[in-house]
Amino acid sequence: MINQLTANIKKTGAPIVVGLDPMLDYVPGHIQKKAFGEYGETLEGAAEAIWQFNREIVDQTYDLIPAVKPQIAMYEQFGIPGLMAFKKTVDYCREKGLVVIGDVKRGDIGSTSAAYAVGHLGHVKVGSRSFAPFDEDFATVNPYLGSDGVNPFLKVCKEEKTGIFVLVKTSNPSSGEFQDRLVDGRPLYELVGEKVAAWGESLMGEEYSYVGAVVGATYPEMGKVLRKIMPKAYILVPGYGAQGGKGKDLVHFFNEDGLGAIVNSSRGIIAAYRQEKYARYGEEAFGEAARAAVEDMAADIREALNNTL
Repeated sequence: MINQLTANIKKTGAPIVVGLDPMLDYVPGHIQKKAFGEYGETLEGAAEAIWQFNREIVDQTYDLIPAVKPQIAMYEQFGIPGLMAFKKTVDYCREKGLVVIGDVKRGDIGSTSAAYAVGHLGHVKVGSRSFAPFDEDFATVNPYLGSDGVNPFLKVCKEEKTGIFVLVKTSNPSSGEFQDRLVDGRPLYELVGEKVAAWGESLMGEEYSYVGAVVGATYPEMGKVLRKIMPKAYILVPGYGAQGGKGKDLVHFFNEDGLGAIVNSSRGIIAAYRQEKYARYGEEAFGEAARAAVEDMAADIREALNNTL
C-alpha cells in the first residue's frame, strides 16, 4: 500500500493527510439536530452525527488529498456505535480511492499484538472464511515494548502489503520526557529511528518502505536528523497548523525527490469553519471551508518545497 500512497501523493501534488478526529463539538448544529431527531440524544445519535460530518468532509476533499487518518479514540468514546461509525468512515474513504491510516497507536506483545495487527491491517479467520475487520491500509504503532510488539505487525504487513507508522518523535510538548533521554550519549528517538529503518529493510515497496515513522512538525531540527537516519521511510508529520507547524518548518522531513513525508492536519481542516479565516462559509458550508483549508495548506507546503528542494 506504500506504492499507492506514493502514487496518490504524486497525483494530487499534495502530501497531506486529513485527520478525521471529530469531537462532537466540531459537528455543526444542523447535523446534530437531524441525527438526534432520528436516534435521540444517544450514543447512536452521536455516532450518526459524526458519520454524516465525516462523509461531507470526505466528499469535499477526496479529490485534493491522498489519504485520511481517522483517530479511533474519537469513535471509541461513543462505544460500539462509535466503532461502527469508524468502520463506515474507513470503508467510505477507501471507496473514494483514499489511503486510510488508522491512528490506533497499538503496542503490546505476542498474541495480543498479533490480534491488533490482524484486526486493523489483516484478515481474521472464522471457520473456513476470513474477514478484514477494520481494513485500514496503515496503522500507527507504539514501539515502547520493543520488537516483540512490532514484529507481529511486520508479519501481517508482509502478508497483506499493508503498513505501519511507528511513533518516533511525537509532536506533544512533553514528548521529550522519554523520547529525548540520552542512551549511550544519543537521544532515544534516534535509536527508535534506526530500528524503523532496520525493520523496513525487508518490507520495501517500489521506492519506500512499508514501515514509516511519526515525527512531529513541531520539532523540525529533529526531523532533519531523522530524515537522514530513515531515508526509505515515509514520515507521518502531525502538528501542522493548530499545533504551530507551518510549511517552512516541514521541508527537512522530505527527501530531495519531494517525497517521503505526508503532513497531517486534523481540526485545522475539519473544523476550519470555526476559524476567522474561513468564517465566511458558516456552519452550513463546513465542508467547503474544509476544502478551502486543504487548498491553502497544499499551497503553503508546495511553496516551501519549491523554495528549498
